[in-house]
Amino acid sequence: MHLVLRRVDGGVLATPLTDAGAAGGEPVRLDEPGLPAFVAAHDAPGVRWVWDDTTRWYPAVLAAGGRVGRCVDLRLGRRVLRSALAARGSALAGAPADALDAPVAEARVVRPTQAQLFDDALFTASVPDDEVDPVAEFRAQLAAVAGSNAPGALRLLLTAESAGALVAAEILHAGLPWRADVHERLLEDALGPRVPYGVRPRRLEEIAAVVRDRLGDPGLNPDSPADVLKALRRTGLMVTSTRKWELQEIDHPVIEPLLEYKRLARLLTANGWTWLDDWIRDGRFHPKYVVGGVVTGRWAADGGGAMQLPKGIRGAVVADPGWKLVVADAAQLEPRVLAAMSGDRAMAAAGDGRDLYDGVVASGAVETRQQAKLAMLGAMYGATQGEGGRLVPRLVRAFPQALDLVERAARAGERGEPVTTLLGRTSPVPEDAWFEARNQAYTVEGTPAMQRAVESRARSWGRFTRNFVVQGTAAEWALAWMGSLRSRLLARFPGAVTDGPHLVFFVHDEIVVHAPAEHAEWVATQIREAAVDAGRLLFQDFPVTFPLSVAVVGAYSDAKD
Repeated sequence: MHLVLRRVDGGVLATPLTDAGAAGGEPVRLDEPGLPAFVAAHDAPGVRWVWDDTTRWYPAVLAAGGRVGRCVDLRLGRRVLRSALAARGSALAGAPADALDAPVAEARVVRPTQAQLFDDALFTASVPDDEVDPVAEFRAQLAAVAGSNAPGALRLLLTAESAGALVAAEILHAGLPWRADVHERLLEDALGPRVPYGVRPRRLEEIAAVVRDRLGDPGLNPDSPADVLKALRRTGLMVTSTRKWELQEIDHPVIEPLLEYKRLARLLTANGWTWLDDWIRDGRFHPKYVVGGVVTGRWAADGGGAMQLPKGIRGAVVADPGWKLVVADAAQLEPRVLAAMSGDRAMAAAGDGRDLYDGVVASGAVETRQQAKLAMLGAMYGATQGEGGRLVPRLVRAFPQALDLVERAARAGERGEPVTTLLGRTSPVPEDAWFEARNQAYTVEGTPAMQRAVESRARSWGRFTRNFVVQGTAAEWALAWMGSLRSRLLARFPGAVTDGPHLVFFVHDEIVVHAPAEHAEWVATQIREAAVDAGRLLFQDFPVTFPLSVAVVGAYSDAKD
């Protein structure tokens, strides 16, 4: 059964529907403050909550100590189905844009005043009525999936997206344990004593003096890439940028301090004292994820830098007393996904029970693990030059099916055609100007220079589509992994999120669970089994493995090399 929630006339309307979208009973009206109690009374294994956006509904339930097992997030479903190649002819794909296509207006949980503490409601939510009828939208999405040429895959993708929305909301609610005092100490060790905003810390000022001296420019502002680039060129260094990878290729006394300055300046900007003041509350960092925020389906972060926590501050992520952090990351996730989705048994065998890059070496394709890694990245990202580009042909001979898949995706992109992930997420196509320039370049008015320009743009778009199919499918595996783990944790610990083990952090192929110490090893087992679940869900019986590195630690930094 599905229970569809809609805000209307200042209250909430709950409409029961069957799995096919037919009426399943009489709608129920309730006041907004009664929503958590209603959810608690009606949530069950056979129930899916249908709402326009998880971020507008679930926070209120979580704030009241509740949870739901499953949901249907209509906004996420709309985004997938609007562009899905498999559902291109659906009525939903061609419907006019409406509020579900616009950025979400999130629910704002308002804490009770002293006078309200004896009311039945624990909170009120200041939110507008829903503009889009969720019952009609749910039925439209059901029809789009049923009428597509890949209903099973699309249905699984929408389910995974909605499960991810629940995970993201629970992580935001629970927060990642964070010791502000440890963070302060780490910053002081790296940068020197705390200084007011806009003042360069002592250590940065010391390094800046060295950089100025070695470039012979006493007035240089090392925070200005343009000024640094000019100073480097005046010294005779013909660099094109101040990017790390380019500077590392240069042999000059200024390079080491300049790179160190850039590293510490990044720490100050991204996770310095201002970040600490803005983002840490009551011993928690509350990552605000945007599910599917990247076009490939990867998550993004809405401020706070949740998708990357530099090594320099991971020591501040410390489990509560009596609790542990269970940190897990998937080894060589994207190459393993490529092996499975292409059906390349030789590549899958290379990673069976071992480091996949070591397996590539054992296959005879290359001589060293570093070569294997460079070649694999070159294949997935379209390298044609350098060591990676030189080694790719050797992978083609060793793993022809895998390399053919990404090559076909690249050629499709070069033609301006969309490509899809395993479950049907579809890449965008270039803008009209891209096609117009291509067509004009090959008319009688076209010139060789115009043709070279459009061919360069075509190759660039081909590199995007080449990576889209792999990165997007890896994102689907990660959603399935987290969804399975969440279900396992919820089955044993059905209370409030923070009462038992719960997810507190995620980035691409890595998760962190905060767990009571006595349950930490059990959680580690569940994480491994959830990875097996994800592989089977996406790739059925194909013989590919997804080994994990799992560590039970007191501080996040202890889990990393």
